[in-house]
Amino acid sequence: MIQRELLDTAQVPGGEKLELYRHDRDFMIVLGHNELMSTRKWGSEEALAVMSAERIKSAKQPHVLIGGYGMGFTLRAALKVLPADARITVVELMPEIIAWARGPMAQVAQGCLDDARVNLVMADVAPIIAGGLGEYDAILLDVDNGPDGLVRADNDILYSGSGLRAAKAALAPGGVLAIWSAAPDAAFNRRLLKAGFDVDEVKVSARSNGKGPKHVIWFARAGRT
Repeated sequence: MIQRELLDTAQVPGGEKLELYRHDRDFMIVLGHNELMSTRKWGSEEALAVMSAERIKSAKQPHVLIGGYGMGFTLRAALKVLPADARITVVELMPEIIAWARGPMAQVAQGCLDDARVNLVMADVAPIIAGGLGEYDAILLDVDNGPDGLVRADNDILYSGSGLRAAKAALAPGGVLAIWSAAPDAAFNRRLLKAGFDVDEVKVSARSNGKGPKHVIWFARAGRT
């Protein structure tokens, strides 16, 4: 029986420790007892990019912000579906995540970080969003298991009223805020509505073959003022 092998660890600023494991040909990133991401389940991460791109297909030279590199599935999917003149800003807080992408998981990354359309920013995504004004056609957030600061408490600001208003201000006209979650959250849905978004809550399969558990993506477009 093949045992799970611990490859590396990384301390989340203001949070717990991440652990990178390999099991046979698969990789997983674990926080405590929570498996945050895995190469066995990535369908909903791809859907985050594909379904967002569908919603901004009329944008010219679209600029997309991806908050959280993860294992790169969202970025890889975005590169496949966005036009050649698109710009993608990837904001990642932890250098170890990028080191893993360029090191033991290089075959998973498939060189996506080196695409000419990609600008990698090593930073906390919240102030990057707050510093934008009509900058992004889409903001894709997958930095926690849902709309709460599981990975680090400071991420709570992203899902607060002030954080949602900052995201709304950072979107270009017709832009979309897309947030991935492992499960529904009625209170967060109400918070999006209160912030003035029109909300489309979509359930997507965790696996690319349509099987496995269902995850949730909120697609929020600026509506009411």
